[in-house]
Amino acid sequence: MSGTPLLLIEDDRDLGHMLVDLFTEQGYTVDLAPDGQRGLHLALSRTYNAMIIDRGLPTIDGVDLLRRLRGRGVTVPALVLTAFGSLEDRVAGLDAGAEDYLVKPFEIDELLARVRALHRRNLDQATLLPLGAGWLDPESHTVRLPTGEQVTLSGQECRLLCALASRPRQVHTRASLRQRVFDGARKESIVDTYVYYLRGKLGQRVVSTVRGVGYRLGEL
Repeated sequence: MSGTPLLLIEDDRDLGHMLVDLFTEQGYTVDLAPDGQRGLHLALSRTYNAMIIDRGLPTIDGVDLLRRLRGRGVTVPALVLTAFGSLEDRVAGLDAGAEDYLVKPFEIDELLARVRALHRRNLDQATLLPLGAGWLDPESHTVRLPTGEQVTLSGQECRLLCALASRPRQVHTRASLRQRVFDGARKESIVDTYVYYLRGKLGQRVVSTVRGVGYRLGEL
């Protein structure tokens, strides 16, 4: 499965490359912009699930950059990562359209958790859910394959795939899927049945089995 696309706008060369390596190890596909102008270009020309924006950037300040992006309709969730930690600075960043604000120096685990939260927010608000190189459209119950072909799903198949795709790294137990997707249906095998249906339509790898636990999103 292709990585989650992440835009990192950071002018500190060493920190930027360290964060690229960190997020790549976590399964993200990272574009690094060393200044605000390059960050603006990337954010307007490519699709991302989250952005990390340094406050003190060359060419365009991070807060100004965020205002420009929001003004042009870019709604990708953003975290402002900065050395400016006063209340006034935090308010300025949030008012410019940031969803989160983290002050340097920071703990790596906290940064990763905050970016995961941004990614979840993006998926919760998305009209199309990524399936590796393909897409799921919950409104039309269709999956667009990497080849361009479209496959139509039943309502239950679509709800099950939505549940997996909205939390692509999470392992879902059969009990939780039965409750969330099938309204707590008593028939314990119902989840396995619909996983079988999805694999029949989209290929065996679309849903991965985690033995002894349940299922997670696979790949097309």
